[in-house]
Amino acid sequence: MEKNIHTFIGCDSEYKDSRIVIFGAPFDSTTSYRPGTRFASAAMRNESFGIETYSPYQDKDLLDVNVFDGGDLELCFGSPEQALHDIEDMTERILSDGKTPLMIGGEHLVTLGSVRAAVKKYPDLHIVHFDAHADLRDDYLGQKLSHACVMRRCHELVGDGRIFQFGIRSGDREEFRWGKDHVYTNRFDFRNIDSLKERIGNKPVYFTLDLDVLDPSCFPGTGTPEAGGVSFTQLMKAIETVSVLNIVALDMNELSPMLDQSGASTALACKLLREILLYIYK
Repeated sequence: MEKNIHTFIGCDSEYKDSRIVIFGAPFDSTTSYRPGTRFASAAMRNESFGIETYSPYQDKDLLDVNVFDGGDLELCFGSPEQALHDIEDMTERILSDGKTPLMIGGEHLVTLGSVRAAVKKYPDLHIVHFDAHADLRDDYLGQKLSHACVMRRCHELVGDGRIFQFGIRSGDREEFRWGKDHVYTNRFDFRNIDSLKERIGNKPVYFTLDLDVLDPSCFPGTGTPEAGGVSFTQLMKAIETVSVLNIVALDMNELSPMLDQSGASTALACKLLREILLYIYK
């Protein structure tokens, strides 16, 4: 008998041998509509064994790459700042060991913790952001550390012209007015995404994927669904395009598995994670 090690399928390499390190950030204390994203990483590990390690899209297999799954952080639900501090510490450790951190949220606020660590190592960091929501509010109901404000806080770290948003179809008027002068926003879909390589070059990139960029018809298991999203095929193609960039850290967030009792949203997220791992593995 050996101890049971609960990992995402095919991601059970040793830490020292791995180029990519997965960890979960089960935090959803600032969720403004329907909570539950704290359960995403555990659900994805469990349900990942319903998919194959082999990708017919890329003719690659997770069994042929080295990925380490470090499990979930134990985060303080009552303190967003403490949770962000712990996420930052984990990301900083992984980056300092020359590896690529891939965080599974959690609500989108968790991105800020990883970006804080990444920008310390890479001062010229750029951010590529897939989402239904702009997340550019200066505060939400007086709270500056909110999932609705995460890209505004990230902008304070990286500055103008370094955030590239795609799929955005929701936000208040002030967000869009402010964003017009400070970030690049492609509304509704992934048009012009092919220009990213020319715009960013080989600069370091943080890639953050909010799964509600998908249309609720194919991904209902999320806290703030927005009609008019992209399809799974469109998202896959966009991820392939982004994968040629110099991605130094990334995350996937906003799956709320209990909001889709069919399990289809979790299965979709698992498949996307497999493809992302294989696309970015260098």
